[in-house]
Amino acid sequence: MKAVLEKIEPVFGNSFTIRRFDQAPDCNKPSWHFHPEYEIVYISNGRGKRHIGDHISYFEDGDLIFLGPNLPHFGFAEELYEAHTEIVVQMKEDFLGEAFLQKPEMAAIQQLFQRSRQGLSFVGETRRRVGRRLEEMMQMGHFDRLLALLSVLQELAHSEEYEMFHANGFAVEVNAQDQYRMESVFGYVGDNFQQDVSLEEAARQVSMTVPAFCRYFKKLTRKTFSQFVNEFRIAHACRLLADDSLTIAGVSFESGFNNLSHFNRQFKSITGLSPREYRKNIKKVVS
Repeated sequence: MKAVLEKIEPVFGNSFTIRRFDQAPDCNKPSWHFHPEYEIVYISNGRGKRHIGDHISYFEDGDLIFLGPNLPHFGFAEELYEAHTEIVVQMKEDFLGEAFLQKPEMAAIQQLFQRSRQGLSFVGETRRRVGRRLEEMMQMGHFDRLLALLSVLQELAHSEEYEMFHANGFAVEVNAQDQYRMESVFGYVGDNFQQDVSLEEAARQVSMTVPAFCRYFKKLTRKTFSQFVNEFRIAHACRLLADDSLTIAGVSFESGFNNLSHFNRQFKSITGLSPREYRKNIKKVVS
C-alpha cells in the first residue's frame, strides 16, 4: 500500500484551497497519501479513525485536525458513514510569501505550524467556533476568505484545547523506499489486526528475513512490531469501549485479543488505565 503524493493546486484567484464534502462517496476515500501542504480538516460529527504516520486513534463526535507537511495519512472519514460535513483547507508554508511568517505579528502562527508537524487535534469550544468559521468561509469571496483563514490560524495558535499526536512520518522526504515498506506493513496490520498477525508475513510484505525486518522496524518506529500491533489493537478497543452494549471480553475479542488477561495487561500498559476504568473516563486519543 504505497502512499500517493497528492498534488494540490489552488483554484484561480486563491492562494490556498478549501473544499467541502457532504456525500459519503466523496468523504470515505481510504487512500494513504501525503502532500507538502499544511492541512486543516474539520469533520462536523460522527466517529472515525485517525491514522497519521505511526499514530492511530479514534474520535467520537467529529474532529478538527491540523497536520504539517508530508505526514502520510488516510482520509479521516473513511469509516464514517452517517451524514456529516467535511471541510478541508490546504496551504503551503509560503502561501502568503516567503517572508510573511517571519513578521512579528505572525509569531504565534509560526509556532502553530511547527507544532502541526507532529499532528494536532482541537477540541471543545475551539473546534466548534473554528468549524462554524470554516463553514462560513465556503460562502465568502476571495479576499474575505483569506482574512478568515488568518483569523482561524490565529485562534488555533492561541488555543489550549488541543492534543498532539506525536506522529512520525517516516522521513517521507528522505527515503521513498522506507516510506513504501512501512505503508505495506501498515496495510497488512490494518487488514488483519482482528485475526492472527504474523511476523513472518509482515516481513514477507517487504521482502525481508524476520531478523532483518525486526531490526528495520525498530530502527524506523522506535518500537517492536508486536508493540505496534498491540497499540493498533488497543486503539481499536478504545473506540469499542464507548459502546456500553459490548462486554469487556467482547471488546477484547473484537480487537484481536484471544486472551482476556493479556488484553487487560496490554490495555493498562498502553493507556495507564484498565479497560473498565477507561470506559468510565472515556479518553479519545491513544498514541
